[in-house]
Amino acid sequence: MNDVLLNGNQYKLLIEASWVTVQLLLYSFAFGCVLALILAIARMSDIKWIRGIALVIVEFARGISSIILLFIIAIAIPYLSGIKQPPLMLLATIALGINMGGYGAEIIRGAIQSVSPGQTEAAISLNLSPLQRLRYVILPQAMRVILPPMGNLTIEILKGTALVSLVGVADIMQMSNNIRQQQLATGIGTLPMLLLNVLVLYFLIAQIINAIFRVAEWRVERRMRGNPALTDEEAAEAMTKLGLEPAR
Repeated sequence: MNDVLLNGNQYKLLIEASWVTVQLLLYSFAFGCVLALILAIARMSDIKWIRGIALVIVEFARGISSIILLFIIAIAIPYLSGIKQPPLMLLATIALGINMGGYGAEIIRGAIQSVSPGQTEAAISLNLSPLQRLRYVILPQAMRVILPPMGNLTIEILKGTALVSLVGVADIMQMSNNIRQQQLATGIGTLPMLLLNVLVLYFLIAQIINAIFRVAEWRVERRMRGNPALTDEEAAEAMTKLGLEPAR
């Protein structure tokens, strides 16, 4: 059993590094989701040049290797431009966020287009603005289609965070390299057992992400099955929030 376990200090280092990985994942997820939504809407624009620019960005983000994009943003651009290198966490977030945004844009676009056109026509008949149609009618229904693949994509981004150790971010993989150096210096511990512990750590984080998305799917599904009918006062309040005249 002692061959499998690390010592207490090594586990402490891995847990601290896990928080760095989780933070990086959260920042990348937030940036990637915003970028994905913007690109998805741009891809469905009626204006041809906006659709074209969005398509180029999406194909670039999906077509370029994550590690190449990471090196370009974290090392090549600061070096070639001569500017002071921003924090590595920020640069890694941008690289992973762009990667997620490219794939996420196509997921969101497909989900929005899966919503029945009749829903949009009904929202237009209520005189809702394009933003209100997206916020209150289209996206709530599209979330049923968005969440499952978005959960998979988030776990893929989690795996991608292991690449940031190559540019010096002190994530789980970087810390495991440091621990390996300790093992070589002291002659205590083996590489396979160290990697086994790292594997379990990534697996646990992935299962937490999986659980969060399953709960989100369950909540969306329950909402879509229908809630009790609104009272007249609740209906009037909802209409007022949408900027519409309550029915008399």
